Amino acid sequence: MELNRIVNELPHLNVKLNEPLSNYTFTKTGGNADVIIFPKNQEEVIEVTNWTRTNNQPLTILGNASNLIVRDGGIRGVVLILTEMKQVIVDGNGIIVESGRALIDVSYLALEHELSGLEFACGIPGSIGGAVYMNAGAYGGEVVEVIDWVEVVTSEGEVKRYSNEECEFSYRHSIFQTNDDVILSVKFTLKKGNHQEMSEHMDHLMDLRRSKQPLEYPSCGSVFKRPVGHFTGQLIQEAGLQGYRIGGAEISKKHAGFIVNVDGATATDYVELIQFIQETIWERNQVRLETEVRIIGEEVR
Repeated sequence: MELNRIVNELPHLNVKLNEPLSNYTFTKTGGNADVIIFPKNQEEVIEVTNWTRTNNQPLTILGNASNLIVRDGGIRGVVLILTEMKQVIVDGNGIIVESGRALIDVSYLALEHELSGLEFACGIPGSIGGAVYMNAGAYGGEVVEVIDWVEVVTSEGEVKRYSNEECEFSYRHSIFQTNDDVILSVKFTLKKGNHQEMSEHMDHLMDLRRSKQPLEYPSCGSVFKRPVGHFTGQLIQEAGLQGYRIGGAEISKKHAGFIVNVDGATATDYVELIQFIQETIWERNQVRLETEVRIIGEEVR
């Protein structure tokens, strides 16, 4: 297999061959990746980008694989998981952080330094890179509100920096969903805050999350974007779908906007259940539910 050459040609990289992606996705589903690489820094990302371009191999970026479903046929080519890239620098009111760091970690680091603006993110399980990619948000806040710049490696192996405006943020969208850039790092610009007030607010948000979300099961987080004029969970609940199951995937009885893996679900179970929900809500309400979760990879051959 031609891809195996990457082990010999880039021997200093952390490489795994024919690795089950179910070991990494938050749903605990997904087929094998031909190659997974865990870069430790910008230089290794550039090396991988250059190698895949030179060898005409596809490159897929997973971040920390939280808001994601990988189909049961897996992913061909090279997959980058960026969880080893997690350096953080606090500089005045700014926090510069590499893309593999957990967003939750950075929200609590901001609290430690009494920097306000990321409190809403204290329960979002994704990585910094994933948060930028999706313009992640919760409880009335979005990362677009506090991002100064985003640094990337382009598909040509060049380092580039985008301003906030150049990222083309909108609801659960950024320019990085339409290009091949690998997000390296982000600068958040925050405001001085009161530690006690921030802490109490974050505790309140975490209590809300624990009470309303099915954290006891593997899941991909919120499955659908919020349709204009509606609440997704309410539509699904009113359709009587809570608890409906396909295979091991179930519409959460705790929060209808989540699909949980209750009994060895496959990615196919997830995808079929998502399609069933979309069809049901369209027929009942004439509302089209658009997925927030990213669905990638191949079907089983």
